[in-house]
Amino acid sequence: MFKGILKIIDRVSPPAPIYAHCDIPCGIYDPHNAQVAAHTVIRMVNLIHELKPSSEDPDLEERKKIIHAVSRYTVVKEEHAEIVKKEIRILWGDYFKPEHIEKFPQLHFLVFEIMKLASKARQEINLEAGQQLLSKLQEFSEIFWKTKEKETFRIKAPYPTEGDLVLPK
Repeated sequence: MFKGILKIIDRVSPPAPIYAHCDIPCGIYDPHNAQVAAHTVIRMVNLIHELKPSSEDPDLEERKKIIHAVSRYTVVKEEHAEIVKKEIRILWGDYFKPEHIEKFPQLHFLVFEIMKLASKARQEINLEAGQQLLSKLQEFSEIFWKTKEKETFRIKAPYPTEGDLVLPK
């Protein structure tokens, strides 16, 4: 009977939708995954550039292996460039607030640059684009941690990219 009364009330006066200010306000945000993804982009480009046939006229099997490797490395490169974009979109949309933009006015353009560089890294086999992407993500990470009043430091990443990671102290 109680359900019936509630159904009638809902028909007469439907409830308004309720929206949260973000997907899940868990408070766990970190640009680390974006930095690691940029290192992966750089590594895949390096691996593509390192592929060399054993002779000037490689046999069909060797050509197939090279084509297959280029295809695999390219897919991974593109997936990780997209991970960068996804991670930055989440931080941009769910974490940053107007007071952060007031304090760091360069943030709008920095996010724009990261998105464009990630797209370029997807579209091309371009080491410079990957390195610029990582550099912009490091700058972004430093700003991110400043908004949380955390000092940062750079550490040599344990990856063959020879780049750094920006971490909170």
